[in-house]
Amino acid sequence: MTRTRALAASIATLVATAIVVVAAPTANAVVVEPPRPAFYEAPATLPAANGTVIRTEPMTFLLDPLNASSLVTNAKRVLYKTTNRTGKAIAVSGVVLVPKTAWIGLGSRPVIGFAAGTQGMGDRCAPSRQYSAGLEYEGIAIQGLLNRGYAVAVTDYEGLGTAGIHTYMDRVSQGRAVLDVIRAAQRITGTGLSVTSPVGIQGYSQGGGAAASAAELAATYAPELRVKGVAVGAVPADLAKVATTLDGSLYSAFAFFALRGISASYGVDLTPYLNAKGVETMTTVEQDCVFDLFGHAFVKSSTLSYNGRPMSDLIALPQFATMIAEQRIGNIKPAMPVFVSHSTFDDVIPYAVGKAMAKSWCSRGANVRFSPTLIPTHVGGYVPFGVEAALFFEARFAGLSQWSNCWAI
Repeated sequence: MTRTRALAASIATLVATAIVVVAAPTANAVVVEPPRPAFYEAPATLPAANGTVIRTEPMTFLLDPLNASSLVTNAKRVLYKTTNRTGKAIAVSGVVLVPKTAWIGLGSRPVIGFAAGTQGMGDRCAPSRQYSAGLEYEGIAIQGLLNRGYAVAVTDYEGLGTAGIHTYMDRVSQGRAVLDVIRAAQRITGTGLSVTSPVGIQGYSQGGGAAASAAELAATYAPELRVKGVAVGAVPADLAKVATTLDGSLYSAFAFFALRGISASYGVDLTPYLNAKGVETMTTVEQDCVFDLFGHAFVKSSTLSYNGRPMSDLIALPQFATMIAEQRIGNIKPAMPVFVSHSTFDDVIPYAVGKAMAKSWCSRGANVRFSPTLIPTHVGGYVPFGVEAALFFEARFAGLSQWSNCWAI
């Protein structure tokens, strides 16, 4: 009897082991996130008002062990309340930076809502963590704004730094996160900022999409903000067209980020549409940062799909087409002047996509100045964008009107 029971137990163990081995993971399976600093954990109950500050802490910098930067900048990490695309109250993290030098411009010190470009999907990629570690590639641009005397508020976006999946390229979630980090900045005591502070919004690439979305949403979602202007560059306004350009390129990871992030936002299980390699890729990218993009470089989406067809075929399916179409930017008129920059030789976001968005805004009566640049590549286009954005904000905060060039687009 004892031998029989032992044999039965062994068989049961082998069967259970076999089930574990052959059970296929799903692309929607929750990936266990590495432990994050306690600051980023949301409380059980969130505040009612969007932009409410949950907590702050002084920002420390790896490259500034003596904290000398605190003599010139009031730097705080912030956790605040926002609402995602589905209407769910969530906590999002970010950074608020305010120069300690007196503001010498007209009126009160402006605050720039800075929408960061692609950081990745993992919590370790959050701008607030990268900036503190001296690894934030847009740190120079942020410092340039601080040098002009502006306060800067940077959002980490939904699920980037905090719990959950980063809803990369989710138009509404990103736009709201940008607007609410500005609200949070105005509510932090001791910064000199207030609800009457003039506001500017800036972003490039993913940040361009987030900033452009914020421009569209501001009038209805945050009408109290005194937004004087929005500067956007290389906006991925039409994801269907961007996906075709990215497929099999150096920047293939960006397309995988978007597919993973948006499908998570909409609760769509990708597993039936992927092969084993595809499922593994969608799981891997959830913990990747932008610096890991070379691990997916030149990977064609057709090698990841269940039927060998490219991603463009997948997102054309009815269940995906609607959610991709809902990310389209250009359908809502911004209520403030907008500056749009795009390289004619952009190798990531097609120039035609940015131009079409600007034309669509113009057709709705928006005040748009569109500035094409001949400096090649997506990365190259960032430089002239930053220069022109600085001039754009100086004029807006000085109370000057923008002359639209819609007639020339």
